[in-house]
Amino acid sequence: MPTRRTFLQHMSVVAGLGAAASFGLPFASASEAGRWFMPDEGEQQQRAYIAFGAQDAIWEDFTEDVQAALGRIARAIAAYQPVTVFCRASERDIAEEECGSHNITYVETELDDIWMRDIGANFVVDDDGALGAVDFNFNGWGGKQQHRYDAKLAARVAKLAGAQYQQSELVGEGGGIEVDGHGTGIMTESSWINSNRNPGWSKAQVEAELKERLGLRKIIWLPGIKGKDITDAHVDFYARFAAPGVAVANLDNDPDSYDHEVTLKHLEILRNATDADGRKLQVHTMSPPLKPRRSKFNEDNPDFAAGYINYFVINGAVIAPQFGDRSADEQARALLVKLYPGRKVVQLDIDAIAAGGGGIHCVTNQCPAI
Repeated sequence: MPTRRTFLQHMSVVAGLGAAASFGLPFASASEAGRWFMPDEGEQQQRAYIAFGAQDAIWEDFTEDVQAALGRIARAIAAYQPVTVFCRASERDIAEEECGSHNITYVETELDDIWMRDIGANFVVDDDGALGAVDFNFNGWGGKQQHRYDAKLAARVAKLAGAQYQQSELVGEGGGIEVDGHGTGIMTESSWINSNRNPGWSKAQVEAELKERLGLRKIIWLPGIKGKDITDAHVDFYARFAAPGVAVANLDNDPDSYDHEVTLKHLEILRNATDADGRKLQVHTMSPPLKPRRSKFNEDNPDFAAGYINYFVINGAVIAPQFGDRSADEQARALLVKLYPGRKVVQLDIDAIAAGGGGIHCVTNQCPAI
């Protein structure tokens, strides 16, 4: 099947720059952006979002399996907080069957795919309790996949949330952003400083815009790797903050994987890094399973994304994957229990989504409580 980590060429014209006008949203100018900051994912959330947008043109025979996996994720989150599920009008019944009705709100809209982290709004708040939503102009990860509808979703989400819409001049995705909520971010150069998104932008210019829009004082740059997956190595498959000064790094122990050397380099950088307040990072490692269960999803599929680090932190819980490798699944669960005390770790089978190169964090997004 054509996966998310395969360079799809279903190109379409991006209408994102006109999205704000079409939804009648209030704009925040660049000069206003500096007063906003992106909170840590672990802060109290108002709700989560899911895009129930799998389609045969992309997922082929896996579409129904992906829908079922999205349903499991939606139900798991809804046990702890409200969830908004975006779905096509023609698939409302299927979405309701898979995701249920408890704590779920359905919004009908056209969609291209399922990657809510990348196509949704990037929420920010200010000290006065206002809610903002930054749009980084989704362009299909550098023009690799159809995105006519998904490019408009951030503006739609901003309006539904009652947030002040902020449109950056940068192109990027939410999966490329990791913050601690206290002024430090982790990003990969491969996904932000890339001519397929931001031609002509220097690293200094990209960093300045990200700092201004997200309220950051320091960005820890990881090299990532270009061209190996459709995202050009989003940070949410490589490094996460568990708390200010505490990071989790993906460490691929398979020497035959291209990510082996990449993750070793990232680990070295993180272990030598300090945050915006000058603290040396405490770094934990989280390794993918070496023996995931065999299925149609990973058979002859080198792009199967068996990564535990792509978990989602919500109110009272951490929603994480399991891959049928008992030892590795338990090690991941134990580390998450340690890193997120007071939250229940809920592990789910998301193999169908992993077949497309993504995980739980990739298909979710959140609006902070204000």
